[in-house]
Amino acid sequence: MRQYDILTLFPGFFQGPLSESILKRAQQRGFAQITVHDLRSYAHDRHAIVDDRPYGGGAGMVLKPEPILEAVANLRLEQETHLVLLTPQGRPFKQAIAQELVEHHHLLLVCGRYEGFDERVRALLAPDEISIGDYVLTGGELPALVLLDAVIRLIPGVLGDEESARYDSFVDTLLDFPHYTRPQSVKGLAVPDVLLSGDHERIRRWRRKEALRRTQVRRPDLLQQAELDEEDRQLLTEIDAEEENG
Repeated sequence: MRQYDILTLFPGFFQGPLSESILKRAQQRGFAQITVHDLRSYAHDRHAIVDDRPYGGGAGMVLKPEPILEAVANLRLEQETHLVLLTPQGRPFKQAIAQELVEHHHLLLVCGRYEGFDERVRALLAPDEISIGDYVLTGGELPALVLLDAVIRLIPGVLGDEESARYDSFVDTLLDFPHYTRPQSVKGLAVPDVLLSGDHERIRRWRRKEALRRTQVRRPDLLQQAELDEEDRQLLTEIDAEEENG
């Protein structure tokens, strides 16, 4: 079983998401244990203060180092723990990082707030710092949930059908191919004939081609990073020819 500990100023933030869908089932079936910890419980003054004004002046408050250092010391499982700070200064979160993190059997996620962490938290703990995007959020709680969802669904057995995770967008850098279900026709738009053919090789090739097409149109930056084989290059040639012919 994987263990996931979350250190936050707002434990109630996690009640709903952790009791629904994949995260709920992963816990019920014994694949993951998720525990939320209140950072204020590691502050020992009468008001449970965990933040203070920054030295040198400036707007906002900074998370104090002592409560975080004590919490990490208390929750860390020797060498098994991989410590993650959720911070906009971290490395951009991608599918490859989710695949990397699922190999760790204990993640300790620390949610940032206000103007961030006292710099000595970084210096003393040398954590893995992760950001989910180049935008501003109120705190690290949403990023922690994003990371958990992306990682836990990769644990073997969590999804039930391993093919679901195998063919997700970004697994091989490309976006996912289009999906269809019943009914066969909706307001004149029909399911592509190839998907009704029963020819598994044709279907596989069509899906790969449409994944390449969608990535080329929507995220050409990802296509430049993808490891393409000879078939992929042939499919891209076909796509270019189709575009030229309208």
